[in-house]
Amino acid sequence: MKITVNGDSLEIKAETTVRGLIELLGLGDGPVAVERNGAIVPRAEHAGAALAESDVVEIVHFVGGG
Repeated sequence: MKITVNGDSLEIKAETTVRGLIELLGLGDGPVAVERNGAIVPRAEHAGAALAESDVVEIVHFVGGG
C-alpha cells in the first residue's frame, strides 16, 4: 500500500505499524515523534498503530550533539 512519509510517497506492506515503519526507515535507535494524518501517535501506541492506505505520516528524529 502507498503512504506519504515526510512528503515522500512510500510503498509498504499492508500490516505495517508505526513501529514497523520507524524500523524500516532505520530510525529505531533514537527517540522519534510521529504524526499520522495530523494527530500525534504516542510512543506507547507505536507498536499497535496500524498504518492504512493513503496515510500521511510525519516523523521527526531527534539527534543529540553540541
